[in-house]
Amino acid sequence: MWRRDVLVVYCAHDAVFAEEILRAFEKTSGIRVATRYDTEATKSLGLVELLVREAGAPRCDVFWNNEVLGTIDLQRRNLLEPYRGAGFARIPAAFKDPDGSWTGFAARLRVIIRRADRPAGDEVRPPQLPANVDRWAIAKPLYGTTLTHYAALWQSLGREPLIAWHRAWRERGGREVNGNAAVKNAVAQGAADFGFTDTDDFFAAKDEGAAVAMQPARLPSGQTICIPNTVAIVRGARHLSAAQRLVDYLLSAETELALARSKARQIPLGPVLEDALPSELRDLRSWAAESIGMAELATAREECLAWLKTEIQR
Repeated sequence: MWRRDVLVVYCAHDAVFAEEILRAFEKTSGIRVATRYDTEATKSLGLVELLVREAGAPRCDVFWNNEVLGTIDLQRRNLLEPYRGAGFARIPAAFKDPDGSWTGFAARLRVIIRRADRPAGDEVRPPQLPANVDRWAIAKPLYGTTLTHYAALWQSLGREPLIAWHRAWRERGGREVNGNAAVKNAVAQGAADFGFTDTDDFFAAKDEGAAVAMQPARLPSGQTICIPNTVAIVRGARHLSAAQRLVDYLLSAETELALARSKARQIPLGPVLEDALPSELRDLRSWAAESIGMAELATAREECLAWLKTEIQR
């Protein structure tokens, strides 16, 4: 059991990146932090469902999610405490709730990772299915940013076309693996030629020396899918003042730049010094500017998730 004087954070972001940020906050603030992380296969849905179960007696003070739609689900259930501090003010309106129930920062993009000797092409956009779908990989869509990807497709294509695309993918040998890192590994190791994943996993493959390339995963409209981290205070938080200080810290230019310079290469959403950004992120910012709005996908996520929970039992 965590001590009462410790700020409790539930975090769906990768521990290898989040831990350094949270330890820096401890050092600068003097506030002790205890963190519960989720698994690669079930994040961030696992923590969202845990917060729902704990609503009557919350243990968590701050939820650092690695996407936005699960956070919006908590907001709809009235489980988040609005807060608009200094960090809130520097984030553009497109990436935050107007009332301050949640705020986005440090984004990733959904991309197609491919072996470097394979050509890029727009023909991979759903609802079209690649001719060589058996050489493609995707994470199980019940969780994480692949669920967000499916919600965007649900919104863009409609229910029946997405279901048909999903089932055709499976029937024709498209691979489903346990998480985006597994997609990255499949392509990097040659078990697949293409895969849907996130920019942080692509950069992980590059850093490991894999011969890979990427292109944005576009919707039929041509829009991209830019998925920010989000931070929110849990309603009933026992350490409200400390929670607010952590929220402002996560939404600072300092934190966004730290995550941009990390191996995850996450894209700052608020203003930062352009010269301080890695050059490879300057190109990604133009892709991020073409993104579909995440907040508008809340209903699509709810409907798509309800279908997926029955689909996996087929």
